[in-house]
Amino acid sequence: MVGELKTLVLGASLNPERYSHKAIHLLRQKGFSVHAFGLKPGRISDVDIDTSFKPYSNIHTVTLYLNPKRQRDYMDYILSLNPKRVIFNPGTEHLEFYNLLENYNIPFEVACTLVLLSTNQY
Repeated sequence: MVGELKTLVLGASLNPERYSHKAIHLLRQKGFSVHAFGLKPGRISDVDIDTSFKPYSNIHTVTLYLNPKRQRDYMDYILSLNPKRVIFNPGTEHLEFYNLLENYNIPFEVACTLVLLSTNQY
């Protein structure tokens, strides 16, 4: 079941000190299917980082590692994926985007993906 819950990590970084990098590793360790989007191509764990928007299907969760200003370029893309939820990690909080998600009936959480995974609440 876990593997069926696809997660898209937006703001993936090749820097192992970044939380997006750590989240991808932990998602994969826990058996989740992961797609990643970042500014630089590369690979984290067994996940390739895409640098162009892909029309993924059946995305369950989009977890954001982009500051609110950068999110504006991704809002339409996220809506087009029609995810089951969006997670706003610390530093990504964005009231305008919350309202837009509510208008599209897409649930969101202001939470830390790493904490959710570590406490089995993901």
